[in-house]
Amino acid sequence: MARVSQEHLDARRRQILDGAALCFARNGFHATSMQDVLKEVGLSAGAVYRYFRGKEELIEAIVAEVLDDIRGVFEAAAEQSPPPPPHELVGEVLGNVLDLKPGLADGAKSYYPRLMIQVWTETLRNDDLSGLIREGYIGVRAAWVRVVEGYQEAGMMSSDVPADHVARTMIAVAQGFAAQYALFDDVAVDMLQNGLRGLVSMDLPS
Repeated sequence: MARVSQEHLDARRRQILDGAALCFARNGFHATSMQDVLKEVGLSAGAVYRYFRGKEELIEAIVAEVLDDIRGVFEAAAEQSPPPPPHELVGEVLGNVLDLKPGLADGAKSYYPRLMIQVWTETLRNDDLSGLIREGYIGVRAAWVRVVEGYQEAGMMSSDVPADHVARTMIAVAQGFAAQYALFDDVAVDMLQNGLRGLVSMDLPS
């Protein structure tokens, strides 16, 4: 029997993850069955279960992947001296997430923000997923803290506010934007970038 290449195995795993993410975003986590996933990806149960034991394992893999991508963008920014301004950096991160829409036609709206909102609610009942989200959040926050410290060292941001507080706030901004993007039709990344640029341009009275 011919040996299956690692490239083939990776491509099959990718196919399953992309199809499952689309199903979960379209119909919700609980309304989607493994049969729905099998139909979406066009594979047998045996082929899918070779990689994932069920829905929980699928969603955990998808979430871990997105969090890794987001953390990677922040960590790359932290290596720059100074880092890009906040509105550019957050726009870059969100643009990166919104580009994660495999299987959709050009111009189609990304389903990842919708998927992430569903995952957030699922963490309230799924301890394993909650732990994964917390771990990912810690990693993203640590990367953001390094970015903020870069701003402070470059004199771009006041140093009298703890970097962790700024990091948490910027993450909250990105999360809020993702929720708006998932729920409403008239939301674009450049709106957030312009809004952040306006906020950071404020001159507060002494």
